[in-house]
Amino acid sequence: MSRTLAALLGAAAGAVALVGIVIIFLWFCLSRDRNISRTSETGSSDPSIQVGRVELPLTGTFGSLPPDSREARRFLMEELALATKDFNDINLIGEGKFGKVYKGLLHDGMIVAIKKRNGLPSQEFFEEVRYLSSIRHRNIVSLLGYCQENDQQMIIYEYIPNGSVSSHLYGTSQVSREKLEFKHRLSIALGAAKGLSHLHALSPRLIHKGFKTVNVLVDENFIAKVADAGLYNLLARVDVAGSSFGIMADDAFLAPEVREFRRFSEKSDVYSFAVFLLELVSGHEAMKSQSSESGENIVEWARNYDDSSNISTIIDPRLGNSFTTEGMKEFIQLTVRCLDHSSERRPSMNFVVGELDRILEKEMSLTTIMGEGTTTVTLGSHLFTATR
Repeated sequence: MSRTLAALLGAAAGAVALVGIVIIFLWFCLSRDRNISRTSETGSSDPSIQVGRVELPLTGTFGSLPPDSREARRFLMEELALATKDFNDINLIGEGKFGKVYKGLLHDGMIVAIKKRNGLPSQEFFEEVRYLSSIRHRNIVSLLGYCQENDQQMIIYEYIPNGSVSSHLYGTSQVSREKLEFKHRLSIALGAAKGLSHLHALSPRLIHKGFKTVNVLVDENFIAKVADAGLYNLLARVDVAGSSFGIMADDAFLAPEVREFRRFSEKSDVYSFAVFLLELVSGHEAMKSQSSESGENIVEWARNYDDSSNISTIIDPRLGNSFTTEGMKEFIQLTVRCLDHSSERRPSMNFVVGELDRILEKEMSLTTIMGEGTTTVTLGSHLFTATR
């Protein structure tokens, strides 16, 4: 009897041991599969956290992101091809430094803008997109996610339906006269200034480095949104040679210190913003336009500006009489200050935001129609000659 009991106990112990070995083996296999899945996206075996459909490393160039930030979504090539009808030219809406830009309709009904180019998958691309996707502001175009498949690199942005400010100023877009009034342009300028100011306030601060009129978009309510924030840094990191994002010495938006020494700073963004303001008020491209009979372009005109200058030579005739003389002069004086050859003498974007806000508020109050169709002040129509 005792032998039988001992045999049963031995068998039970053996069974328990066998079950334990099986459990340990299954746990090892599952752990190995999880580790493999972690390294498949990032190419690294570093510890990571999973957020949605993307594996995010805990460490990187910019460190951990704030816990409440929205992370980059990893899009599949299949869904992006479906969204663009296999990247059909009918959905091609532009081409820039990163590559071709397509409009896409996702399966959930969201409309997106997809920037696509040839490029091998890289950890640098992933980390930079991850950081840029964490930036959220009302006046900055949101980067939603990325795709790295089939030797293609893609970044996916929210789609802004009304296009760029440049298309409304001197492109093919048709805009009502009301949308071109001075106070509307002031509102666009203020929104863009707030977007740039937010980038400069980040820690670490982010310099746009490529700010220009074509990179300011307007949504269906004509709210300005700064596009391509951080794109220069992304390309500089991913393209080691830096050949795909060269600096053009004749680019009117580049500050003197950038042209001469490639020295970017918040103040070089301020200079670029000033050129944007000149295009906004004149309705012409900085390098192509001539503001007066002397043959000066608008940047040269602003550099030679003084209080006795005839500002009617630079103002877009489409503005009509929709502005006050005082508001226009203050706007141009602020612009000229931002164009100072010395970066140290240029104001900060935070100061520019405050000044534009003040000018807009005053302009809105002074151009409000009072009583029976009479205005509170004389508008800017007297600045123009009879021939205009």
